[in-house]
Amino acid sequence: MGAMLRKRLASVRQLVWSEPRDPVERRLLRKADWLILPYLCLTFCVNYLDRVNFINAYVSGLGVALKMHGGQYNNVLACFTTGYAIAMIPQNLLILRVRPRILFPINGVIWGMLTAVSAAVTKVEHLYVIKFFQGMAEASTFVGAHYILGAWYKPEEIGRRAAIFSISGQAATLFSGPLQTALFHGLNGKHGLEGWQWLFIVCGVITVPICLAGFFLLPDTPATTQTRLLSAEERAYAAARVGAHSQQGKFDRTLFRRVFARWHVYVFSLLWIAGAAIESFAAWGIMPLWMRAQRTPLRRPLYTIDQLNHYPLGTAGVAILALFLSSVWTDRRTQDRFAVNIVTASAVLVSATLILYGGLHPGAFSRGVYFFAFYLSGVSFAGQASNFSWVNELLARDEQARSIVLASMNVASYAFNAWFQVVFFKASYAPQFQQGSSLMIAFCPLLVVFTCIARYLQVRDQRRSSGDAVSPELGLVDSDDCETKKDEERAGSAAYTCG
Repeated sequence: MGAMLRKRLASVRQLVWSEPRDPVERRLLRKADWLILPYLCLTFCVNYLDRVNFINAYVSGLGVALKMHGGQYNNVLACFTTGYAIAMIPQNLLILRVRPRILFPINGVIWGMLTAVSAAVTKVEHLYVIKFFQGMAEASTFVGAHYILGAWYKPEEIGRRAAIFSISGQAATLFSGPLQTALFHGLNGKHGLEGWQWLFIVCGVITVPICLAGFFLLPDTPATTQTRLLSAEERAYAAARVGAHSQQGKFDRTLFRRVFARWHVYVFSLLWIAGAAIESFAAWGIMPLWMRAQRTPLRRPLYTIDQLNHYPLGTAGVAILALFLSSVWTDRRTQDRFAVNIVTASAVLVSATLILYGGLHPGAFSRGVYFFAFYLSGVSFAGQASNFSWVNELLARDEQARSIVLASMNVASYAFNAWFQVVFFKASYAPQFQQGSSLMIAFCPLLVVFTCIARYLQVRDQRRSSGDAVSPELGLVDSDDCETKKDEERAGSAAYTCG
């Protein structure tokens, strides 16, 4: 009975977190996981925390303290988005020249200090400036992390890691609400500061030491790592298992052609504009704004500050579940990464339709239906891990082009959202959000169309390959390269074992 139970548990573990059978490779992969994932996840967690704390601060007194009105809430978000979009490609070109273990901590310290300084603002214009430069400093975090994951992991390994990375951002959302509530009740009024001010200060203080740890922990990429936390044999094997030293392409004038003569940069940029647009309910804090606009028959606020901070957390819970399930699915069947977009588009289509209908027909639904719709929209976050893993897989052999395409996806989506959320999701539009919901419904089929185009082009390129040879732009190698790579891995494995 005990042996059968252990066997079943081992099967479940292999399903949830599969590992290589080779003990040498398995040991190296575990070590890489412990060096890379905790730092990237903690960095993204505080990064996301510093973003969502503005939403929590706004509904917890910031908006009243600064006398914000009209579209000023959205303008603050737009300033962040603009700075983020402007710095995205420069930051991800910089990561090819400056080691990630240097670039990540520097940027982290900058945005952490800007978060803390936000506590001193006395008018909304101060927030405009701070959020713009904070966006510039944060521009390397998301795409840079996916670039690092794509450098270290194989296609059947990357999905789960990318999902864990995205889950860490949702975990920050879960943490931010209770943190704001605790600070509001425990520190509100202390030393003459309001609870929302303490939120900015505490988040900034947390951010700086976590980001600085990258100087000592982050091992850069397999091709460039010099970390002493991995032996020379381990570093050689890490590079050999992913073909790091045989990657095609250089950081030179041919980079422009290698990026813009391919379909990936155009199709995936359009795809991710649609993919990010359907995240709007969750990404821009629409549920708290909807709740804040609800009134009792006596025209008093229906929800308390604690409820405004806690009830929207269900969206993050759904996002975490969707990310986990989709990553297990697509790592086992890497050819199905495209299908995640069809699932997310279908879920958001239902969610946005309910919100739109409820806005057009007040009183048609109970509040529970609205909660269901907002929570369901959390499924949209599953596209983050699957789409960026898809690009990492297709362009695995050209790290420079891969970095630019990953950055271009995020630039396109943020450049679009810089005006999209300002125009169609103004805080003053609560609780109906009719225009925003209508456009989200329109973007669902667009996402499916762009996904089908990308999948068609991927399959077309595969079919064009003759014999065992596969197009390098798909991130795969021909049969001769496979034999060379196997020889390199055997050599690296032997060296690692001897070491």
